[in-house]
Amino acid sequence: MMRMKMKRTVLLFFYSFVLFFSSPSMAEEGHRLWLRYDTLSKAKVTLAIPPAVRGGHENVTTPTIDIAVRELQMFSKSDEIILKIDRSLPDDEGFTVTEVNEKRNYIIAAHNDIGLLYGAYYVLENERDNKTHCYQTPATFRHNAPFYKLRLLNHWDNLDGSIERGYAGESIFWSGDDAQHSTLNTQLIEEYARANASIGINGSVLNNVNASPKMLTAPYLEKVKEIADILRPYGIRVYLSINFATPMALGDTETADPLNEQVAAWWKKKADEIYKLVPDFGGFLVKANSEGQPGPGDYHRSHADGANMLARALKPYGGIVMWRCFVYGANHKGEDRVKQAVSEFKPLDGMFMDNVILQTKNGPLDFQPREPYSPIFDQITHTPNMVELQITQEYTGQSKHLVYLGPMWQEFFQNVNPASLKGIAGVANIGLDRNWCGHHFSQANWYAFGRMAWDPMLSSQDIAADWLNLTFPELGYHGWTSWMELSRKACVNYMMPLGLHHIFKFDHHMGPEPDGFIASYPLEWCPVYYHKADKDGIGFDRTVATGTGATAQYRDELARLYEDINTCPEEYLLWFHHVPWTYKMKNGQTLWENMQTKYNEGVRQVEEMAARWQEMKPYVDEQRWREVDERLQQQVRDAREWRDVCIGYFGSFVSE
Repeated sequence: MMRMKMKRTVLLFFYSFVLFFSSPSMAEEGHRLWLRYDTLSKAKVTLAIPPAVRGGHENVTTPTIDIAVRELQMFSKSDEIILKIDRSLPDDEGFTVTEVNEKRNYIIAAHNDIGLLYGAYYVLENERDNKTHCYQTPATFRHNAPFYKLRLLNHWDNLDGSIERGYAGESIFWSGDDAQHSTLNTQLIEEYARANASIGINGSVLNNVNASPKMLTAPYLEKVKEIADILRPYGIRVYLSINFATPMALGDTETADPLNEQVAAWWKKKADEIYKLVPDFGGFLVKANSEGQPGPGDYHRSHADGANMLARALKPYGGIVMWRCFVYGANHKGEDRVKQAVSEFKPLDGMFMDNVILQTKNGPLDFQPREPYSPIFDQITHTPNMVELQITQEYTGQSKHLVYLGPMWQEFFQNVNPASLKGIAGVANIGLDRNWCGHHFSQANWYAFGRMAWDPMLSSQDIAADWLNLTFPELGYHGWTSWMELSRKACVNYMMPLGLHHIFKFDHHMGPEPDGFIASYPLEWCPVYYHKADKDGIGFDRTVATGTGATAQYRDELARLYEDINTCPEEYLLWFHHVPWTYKMKNGQTLWENMQTKYNEGVRQVEEMAARWQEMKPYVDEQRWREVDERLQQQVRDAREWRDVCIGYFGSFVSE
């Protein structure tokens, strides 16, 4: 009875969003994302489920298989598709697709139901993308499986509905501090789940890393259960960010010391409560002892002490603790901020339980338009690592600028061996805006994250081409794959070229403020700390010989490369070196001449992109064309502001 009730609920959700997605009047809003399928109701879908899987019952299915069947029935161009459970295939969420004849009829096979759903979306995308064949012949099919087991979105959503670093409206999950009287938009969450499943994302952290203790109270946990029930058929597990001091903040204990028996017992009891509501709950994400958040350091305990206490509570249920390495400040006074994570965690490597994963930002600072990868990926070798990428564009135009982040992430994976990581997390850019992401092209970053989480060796250019073909199909023929690839380079040029970093306006991080300094702020929050411009030059000396020694945290060959000003890649020059204004660079021009060239080049690139968009008006629906055009015009204005402010400010040192 429970299975049938769940099945009917899933079908109601399914048909509600199919009708919504099929409405032509809504097509121009961008709400359909890359799932812009025409309803065909053509394909015949047959199930091939072995008796051993059926348990002796006929026609036994699951909500996940039901979704796969109906997606294919509604949208596939094929005449016939077989969905086959094959226990001989690896149990890795993967699938195989075999094209059985020239009529494009398929067999989709997988070890379990989620593999069939992923396979269904794979077939639909290939058909929508007008690719001739999924694979060459039945004899050459291959198993298509995700590279990472953990492929998570991190939502920095607050319980009042606001989103920290959110630029696309309020939360799709939370609508106020009174959980008992708030109602979930179940259709919207269903649509969110469908979009994630279509690109292989299998986990959602539902709330901000700067977590409220109220998140773990009964009314909110009931909402978590409701959300989990909606996401589960799409293969998505829920996770929660937690405030480390929750038991004390709620008045249940007098301390949050991880070595206190009452505190450990509280977390064990809380884990029991959560798993009774959500049996497949994924675990906790923790930001501790960073930017004012409580943590084990408040009691002179280590990160390992804190993480392991939580890990013990979750371990009986298979839950994990993702412990963020974004820590700086109190314990490292006077130390270069980009060194502090390694200083904090290197001595603890190997001291964490096996269900603890260290989650580290891709760069050592804070999601800058360009920074070298975090050396923690070189230094931590006995504790599982996962990388945290930022999909929402906190430092790259905040959904007002067209900046495709695929090239940034590809750059990361070219420097960090993907196989050394246990998972990948992305700080989501999703909100209540009708197009989900604020900027229509910001949808590409959500899509690219999912594709790279599935296969980090994919080309960012190929992903951009796929997204365009699915979302703006005419634009791929007019060179927009190249413009998307160029957009990140342009952003670096007009914001912070040649290794400059963190010279944004305070707090909101939108716009330039290279002269930024507030005496009451920690120095490492001030832009002047990072560029160190003076009459002699500009840049942060991080060499061992004369600077902070941050170069030594990298593996040997890169440490040597970055240490020497003559071999340091020019894109990182001012990240690692304080360089004279008159320093001659590889093109024969001085540093200052190159800085001016880069700023002007970035502006020119955005101006050309905006001009090219004008020519696209005949090929794009009116609403999306206009909304993108408005943002491109703002991006041109903002790029000019960045250039003028930075050249004016830095030029004042050169002319002294």
